[in-house]
Amino acid sequence: MPFLIDGHNLIGQMPGQRLADPDDEQHLIEQLRAYLVRVGKKGVVIFDKGLPGGAGKWSNNVLEVRFAPAPKTADDVITDRLRRDRNPRGLIVVSADHALIEAAQRAGAAVRSPARFLADMAGAAKSETPNPKEVGLSADEVADWERAFRAGKPRDRS
Repeated sequence: MPFLIDGHNLIGQMPGQRLADPDDEQHLIEQLRAYLVRVGKKGVVIFDKGLPGGAGKWSNNVLEVRFAPAPKTADDVITDRLRRDRNPRGLIVVSADHALIEAAQRAGAAVRSPARFLADMAGAAKSETPNPKEVGLSADEVADWERAFRAGKPRDRS
């Protein structure tokens, strides 16, 4: 299911992020790209206002970046997309905006709160972090094992 993400709504709920930060959109876009690649999904993030014509340079094959044209808002753009989409039931809207949530539910789309979406993003990132025990043996451990095998006797682990 593709995600329709209310960009500034999500940024407003991200720890350490501020909507007043001029790089807040870029930071979110980078995180969304990495998440979508990890989970094998696609998404569209819509921001209320921003760089006219600048969205194209930030879009890629997993994430479409859009800025709502004035006087529209991201909510308007997402609601329009829900109305136009051939299969809105196949979409997941990420927002905490009550009117947008209601529009998504009326269209049959799934809704995910920003808090849950951020938790999913964090969980996906953690699942990619290797467990130190799974990384492999150190060079010294390999040398110890090679000596033990050459000697033909089990290594003493005490």
